[in-house]
Amino acid sequence: MTLADHARRAARISGFVALTPTMLAAYSLRDALSHDPGNSELRDRWFGAWCDAMLRVFGIRIVLASSVPARAEARGRLVVSNHRGVADVLVLLSIFGGRMVSRADLSKWPLIGLAGRKLGTVFVDREDRRSGAITIRAMRTLLEHGESITIFPEGTTFAGDDVRKFHSGGLAAAIGTGAEIVPVGLAYSRDSRAAFLDESFPEHLSRMAAAPPSFVVVSVGAPIDAPARTRSSDLAERAREAVSREVVRAREEANRRDR
Repeated sequence: MTLADHARRAARISGFVALTPTMLAAYSLRDALSHDPGNSELRDRWFGAWCDAMLRVFGIRIVLASSVPARAEARGRLVVSNHRGVADVLVLLSIFGGRMVSRADLSKWPLIGLAGRKLGTVFVDREDRRSGAITIRAMRTLLEHGESITIFPEGTTFAGDDVRKFHSGGLAAAIGTGAEIVPVGLAYSRDSRAAFLDESFPEHLSRMAAAPPSFVVVSVGAPIDAPARTRSSDLAERAREAVSREVVRAREEANRRDR
């Protein structure tokens, strides 16, 4: 790692540590003074601004390869995407707002866990079958009330552009709720260190913090409906195919910009 890499990493970690608790404290105060505590629009504005700030701190620029479909009023939305690194969360929350579904241990992490809880993240313990059932019920309730939720149905991060088999549980939550499923493909620039490369999470975060500026291309596909009696396994495969198509489009645009 070069001297410039060390300097970037120190500056970015300092920026994250300085900005995150300040934003959380300001948001908590604003929410407490609101006539409608927990208002989703207020939450989306504040956390969207935080995500934008974090992306600037880490030198990651969003490139939209397609327009983002307008969200139907009062209709829930389940955003499904491939998962390539920790920056994916910032990118998707910046564009779509709403809540995330995340693994339970993150709720206990310093700052990250607190931010996740304030955001209203739905935490799931993948080793506990009861936790999975509770998570699906919670997601259904949120979607029925018109909320947006983002999930990574592959279940974890992977290197490369191949989209692995989707777990069907999260998608099953949308069936019969009237929510639309929005497929998203992400592709990072060729030399980006924001994409996962077969490493531990601390190694990934450290490498991303030390990286030169990069970009991520986001391609958004046509929404998918999930009417009642849809089989969750069929829906998962439809969503995986749709996300795969968007990843191809995103990679084509990333390659064009990398030339």
